[in-house]
Amino acid sequence: MATRGRGKRVPFDTKAGFRKQQGNESREGVHAQILKQARQSGQLNLSGRGLETVPDKVWRLNLDVPEEAKNVSLDNSEDRWWEQVDLTKLLLVSNLLTELSEGIVNFPALTVLDVHDNRLESLPQALGQLECLTKLDVSRNKLKTLPLCVCQLKSLVSLHIEHNEVTELCDEIKYLHKLEDLDVSNNQLMTLPRSIGHLSRLLRLNVSQNKLTNLPPDIGCMDGLKYFEATHNQLVRLPDEFGNLRHLEQLYLRHNKLPYLPVLENCVNLKELHVGNNDIKGLTAEHLQHLTTINILDLRDNKIAVLPDEITLLQGLQRLDLTNNDLSGLPYGLGTINSLKSLVLDGNPMKGIRRDIIMRGTMQLKKYLSSRIEEAEPVKQNGSSGLSTGGPGVLGAGEDGVKAHDLHQFKNLDYSNKKVNEVPLDVWEAASKAEVNSVNLSKNTFTQIPDKLTLLSNSLKELNMGFNKLTVLNSDIGLFLQLTTLDLRCNALSDLPGEMTSLQNIREVILSNNRFTQVPPVLYQLPKLEILLASDNKIEVIDAASLMKLTMLATLDLQNNNCTQFPPELGNCESIRSLQLAGNPCRNPRPAILAKGTPAVMEYLRSRIVT
Repeated sequence: MATRGRGKRVPFDTKAGFRKQQGNESREGVHAQILKQARQSGQLNLSGRGLETVPDKVWRLNLDVPEEAKNVSLDNSEDRWWEQVDLTKLLLVSNLLTELSEGIVNFPALTVLDVHDNRLESLPQALGQLECLTKLDVSRNKLKTLPLCVCQLKSLVSLHIEHNEVTELCDEIKYLHKLEDLDVSNNQLMTLPRSIGHLSRLLRLNVSQNKLTNLPPDIGCMDGLKYFEATHNQLVRLPDEFGNLRHLEQLYLRHNKLPYLPVLENCVNLKELHVGNNDIKGLTAEHLQHLTTINILDLRDNKIAVLPDEITLLQGLQRLDLTNNDLSGLPYGLGTINSLKSLVLDGNPMKGIRRDIIMRGTMQLKKYLSSRIEEAEPVKQNGSSGLSTGGPGVLGAGEDGVKAHDLHQFKNLDYSNKKVNEVPLDVWEAASKAEVNSVNLSKNTFTQIPDKLTLLSNSLKELNMGFNKLTVLNSDIGLFLQLTTLDLRCNALSDLPGEMTSLQNIREVILSNNRFTQVPPVLYQLPKLEILLASDNKIEVIDAASLMKLTMLATLDLQNNNCTQFPPELGNCESIRSLQLAGNPCRNPRPAILAKGTPAVMEYLRSRIVT
């Protein structure tokens, strides 16, 4: 009897060592040394070997007498072949397998089984006996049903069956009580079983790219759900119970047929709502009053004609995408949402706002909307209106002057497009007194950050130095600890100072049209970074391992650089929702894949990872 590393006693087949071996090692694709290492480590990786079947000796890994045991002597005692351990991890990725042997029952300690990218049409019944299995990946095969044996895996935490031909999920899926991650995307599902509501521990559910027209009301019982994606289906409504998902943080419903925004009454943790490419014709106060925690609201490619004033209830809103709707104007209250950093309006028949105002960008558009609120208010008879001639005067000289009132009212210093390389001292002093939090010095001739900008080191949150002549960013940038947005586009920068590590609150960095040959390493030390735009540089190599440290990175633009290859591991940066790679000399991913959008690109990159 041989003792395994976990203390279990497994009998050897006493005749196995004397059986005639069939074929040779190269044809079977499994060398004896690999099996030896598997007995020692408990892990076996047979990925990418072109295997049409798994050799029988693999399934008998812990049963047969190993080769190293046939000549027992003191000379080979250091191999300690008798101390083999249970196999816990088996990878058979990217082969040509059409079936798995019932011999898999010989691996009772297996915790990870990954057989994605094969030709499997069924799974062995013995699979259901693997009581320790926590992760099962059978994606990219030819399964037409979810076998009942899978629903017997009571320890399963992660189940991936995307990119198959599954037409239905069995009711028995409710028995997977420990499941936290379920991906059934890119199948042929027309409905989801009501029993799916029993998966109360589920954190992530992806049912995108199916044929769903509705969702079961029981989905509202999945109390742990944080991420739900149902893009590219045919949904016409969500059940009212969907609003009970109080832990939901990200909801993706793009490319469906929803006629209205769902009422998400108790989704008190919702941060992102993506409902672009639907048939939404309008929004109501009832819909908006429950979205006060939203950071990102994607309403693009709908039929919205009016944005109600209640949009101002979304005081945490950071990005609002209204591309390709039927809007002719905007509520002035949008200008009062201080957190709003990106407002996209392309493709709307805007009549109430001049095109040149829209083209100036989000901050200028917000300033315009805020000013219209003030103009709409009746001037007080006592003459105390902020626009009265008795208010504070103009700072600076001539046409370059700045109204002190504006600094206090909007907390914004706009000194852009003046073709200057300095700002008058009285402007800086007034900005400091007003505790300005946004400074726009773009389209000037600055060669460095103005020294007096440090007067705002305690209040500055947004700095725009785009379209200047910066060749070096001086170390003073590290003093602005409250900074959340830094725009350095269209300069001549090739590096960023190490002092930027102190900018622990920064969320957006724009480096487009500079001279960077790599993503500046200091950026990898900014844990809250969400948006990195670095297009039109000279970046040659992408450090995927470092990018994965940016767990909040959602948008990464690397278009028009000098990258000759993209590391497949980039596909593992799970937080990225928008990845732009076009315009590089790299042949892969092909333009056709890039055109399909970020999910397709990420999936392509992951498929090329050698495991």
